[in-house]
Amino acid sequence: MDAPPPPPRKRGRPAKHAKLGNHGSALVTTQLNSRTVVAAVVGLPDTATAAISNNKKDISNSNNGRKGEGNNGMEDVEMMEQTIPPGRRPGQRGRPRKKTVLMAVPVLFPTPMESPRGHAPLYDDGGVGNEDVKDAPFMDAVVKVFCVHTEPNFSLPWQRKRQFSSNSSGFIINDRRVLTNAHSVEHHTQVKVKKRGSDTKYLATVLAIGTECDIAMLTVSNDEFWEDVMPVEFGSLPRLQDAVTVVGYPIGGDTISVTSGVVSRIEVTSYVHGATELLGVQASLCIDAAINAGNSGGPAFNDRGECVGIAFQSLKHDDAENIGYVIPTPVINHFITDYVRNGDYTGFPILGIEWQKMENPDLRKALGMSANQKGVRIRRVEPTAPAAKQLQSSDILLSFDGIDIANDGTVPFRHGERIGFSYLVSQKYTGESARVRILRESKIKECDIHLANHKRLVPAHIKGKPPSYYILAGIVFAAISVPYLRSEYGKDYDYDAPVKLLDKLLHAMSQTEEEQLVVVSQVLVADINIGYEDIVNTQVLAFNGTPVRNLKHLANMVETCDGQFLRFDLEYQQIVVLEAAAAKAATPEILSTHCIPSAMSDDLKT
Repeated sequence: MDAPPPPPRKRGRPAKHAKLGNHGSALVTTQLNSRTVVAAVVGLPDTATAAISNNKKDISNSNNGRKGEGNNGMEDVEMMEQTIPPGRRPGQRGRPRKKTVLMAVPVLFPTPMESPRGHAPLYDDGGVGNEDVKDAPFMDAVVKVFCVHTEPNFSLPWQRKRQFSSNSSGFIINDRRVLTNAHSVEHHTQVKVKKRGSDTKYLATVLAIGTECDIAMLTVSNDEFWEDVMPVEFGSLPRLQDAVTVVGYPIGGDTISVTSGVVSRIEVTSYVHGATELLGVQASLCIDAAINAGNSGGPAFNDRGECVGIAFQSLKHDDAENIGYVIPTPVINHFITDYVRNGDYTGFPILGIEWQKMENPDLRKALGMSANQKGVRIRRVEPTAPAAKQLQSSDILLSFDGIDIANDGTVPFRHGERIGFSYLVSQKYTGESARVRILRESKIKECDIHLANHKRLVPAHIKGKPPSYYILAGIVFAAISVPYLRSEYGKDYDYDAPVKLLDKLLHAMSQTEEEQLVVVSQVLVADINIGYEDIVNTQVLAFNGTPVRNLKHLANMVETCDGQFLRFDLEYQQIVVLEAAAAKAATPEILSTHCIPSAMSDDLKT
């Protein structure tokens, strides 16, 4: 006999489904079409567990978020009772019975009765054993940083720009110190910090600024600031798909903000502020824009409440959304250790080479590599780097500190992961040595390389110093740096600046420690310099036939010149010639007209 047909479907709107949040509220019961839905946010062990039971009483008594009997091994899991839409087994008649599902749902923080060492305890908010991240003690260690900046004016280097204010985030670590981003306090005039829930701003002192790693260290002299605060503890480097929570004070409000996401990539990353490459963690954040203005300097926590990084930059691209970057703990620990060792920040050392991949088999064979040898070819060695004494072009770099380098320039990192070998160099400290193994003319050699800071022909930063300048007869001479190019051509300076300057920025190397790229920045129009008004940002190659080493060298040569004429050889085969006595006599009047206090910056006078 055939089973009766199912009842006709009811018209109208379908029943709503319960939404699950992540706010750790008390157990919530909602009645939906006579089907009970009970939801609570819970902690999850390594694997999600689900059990189906037809006895609601058994479920409510077997698991309540506490360890005990009858919980089927699901520790730190609270109940979430959800009704499965009714269905019919073959041949079943009558109204189907509803089923109840016991589900374990992952969230960011577990719910221990007593927090183990290194785990931040979470307080009860009045619910049934549920907690909220906003009550975690480590949240009180996150501070808001207020900074007043006065940036140099590179177009008019004898004065500064109008001051402006910025807000960012930071967090308290041990020994009465606060960490934030370097760009948050760059060119600072005044820095203040405010704790969460406080109405008092405390004056802060900048102890160290790490331009390469974009980290700054502050301290506060007022003892009241350090009362009732627990320093942040650092965790290990996170793994892919690990949950992270970025906490800070982004633009759009005054209260603390929490943004959750997952680690999507770990690799050597370009640090925009420092114009260098260090280890970075890419996080896909799923709530709002990855790292908003003001979030910079805020800590990124793992699911145990340990700091695993500092938010510092985000990816702006038409094809990518909600991607932010955090500075990982190896880089943070390097910065802190460097400061403790030296009393200041000395920087990250470099090996001082440019290299080429050796993935082509014919290239490896031509350079004498055997089938089992791997490494990279050294293209150029920085003349100012200590490695220039032992390494040379076309050497094959086989290993660094005993770790073999692959043909693509990577080294083993963690299980299933590889990373660029520059990471090994960045783990060293300035002044230390590393043992490298090279292949030269089919012979293996080993040598100890002294590691030092990078001396760039075009510096990425002037490290808080005022820009240098020299003025003669209204012609303003200056030294090129990345901030100078950014001031002259905007944030797209790498597209808009003169090609000759960009070529030197990207490819040229300093031949000596004191070498600078000197240019005619602009010409302050006067009768003495008629015809030269259109010369802008053009490199000065020589003065009276002598190559120009740096701006101070040029100023000394001009001031001590006793010849009749002053001749400047510029890029593009241009020359500027002035009568010496007339040029020097016209300079004071030009300075007075433009309210310039001196013909040269203070650093050139000594």
